Amino acid sequence: MDKYGVKPGPVIREALEREIRRRILEEAEKLARELSKKVSHIPDEEIARIIREDREAR
Repeated sequence: MDKYGVKPGPVIREALEREIRRRILEEAEKLARELSKKVSHIPDEEIARIIREDREAR
């Protein structure tokens, strides 16, 4: 590491951050798949209506 001027701290930090991001995305994808299964029976028009009502309530 000394030969190439590599400092382990920043390299380790970047690797950890990349791994955490990857795991967060995996978890989000899993949750999105589960949610999709739960709402697949709801018509698109109903989902659009619910979203519209929520936006207007803000």
